[in-house]
Amino acid sequence: MRFLVTGGAGFIGSSVCDFLVSKGNDVVALDNLSSGSRENIAQLAGSGRFTLTKGDCKSPSDVKKAIQGVDSVLHLSANPEVRLDRTSPEACFNENLLATKVVLEAAGRSRISHFVYASSSTVYGDAKLRPTHEDYSPLIPVSIYGAAKLGSEALVAGYSKVCGFASYILRLANVIGPRSGHGVVPDFVEKLKKDPKRLEILGDGTQTKSYLYIDDCVDAMLRVIGRTDGVAVYNVGSEDQANVMRIAGIVCHEMGIAPAYDLTGGVDGGRGWVGDVKQMLLDVRRLKSLGWAPRYSSEEAVRVTVRRILGKD
Repeated sequence: MRFLVTGGAGFIGSSVCDFLVSKGNDVVALDNLSSGSRENIAQLAGSGRFTLTKGDCKSPSDVKKAIQGVDSVLHLSANPEVRLDRTSPEACFNENLLATKVVLEAAGRSRISHFVYASSSTVYGDAKLRPTHEDYSPLIPVSIYGAAKLGSEALVAGYSKVCGFASYILRLANVIGPRSGHGVVPDFVEKLKKDPKRLEILGDGTQTKSYLYIDDCVDAMLRVIGRTDGVAVYNVGSEDQANVMRIAGIVCHEMGIAPAYDLTGGVDGGRGWVGDVKQMLLDVRRLKSLGWAPRYSSEEAVRVTVRRILGKD
């Protein structure tokens, strides 16, 4: 098969490209390299089955060029930043909603068969039920990022019905791995490299969420393809949680240091920032019914990620 992976030079996208090429598929990665890196895909350069198209998902001409002859699209490109002190509502709208609309328009014209969309657990907001299942309602995001992801889900469903391709909406937990430059694990590692005697921890330290190792995420993404002729929604996450203090302890242990913890106290009841979901655990029984299961717990995923960032494994 021939796949288009948007954001294919990014953290998750490059890992998906690795797997697809290893299975003998032809892959086109569309990436503007604003956050993705050529280093992430350097190992694919001589495979003969991989093409990097430098372009922007907001550009109809760039997407039209990249999608030619493609059977399936994995739309992973996005602005991953939740914190509004590091991004803007305009960036969330343009890089998530607008980009998704442009890719869907091209997908509809190209008569693809399958469309996989990387959504987020943030669409649930502060869910009152945990583990949270896919049919939970109402969906009330607490961040502009989550709102943009939820709006994009609606676009995917609508275009899927109108244009006749199958779509798979994946609500991802916190995906972590050695290529990630975003999130609590690489943040802690970088802070401690700069100052091994002190670790700033945003919030009150009790934020508790599900963490999923990248290999488990990729397995889930590719396992769903072909499982429906319509629109399917799947939660993708580990079956347990880890809190921020425990993550700090794992990072410090692997780095062999014992810094003083400096908790900021956070906002709105100890959140790390405005829009931070403080508690998250997904119900993944629907995905498990397809034969998928996470190989790593949340704490194991954190430990493996840290060790690989540090070059221990």
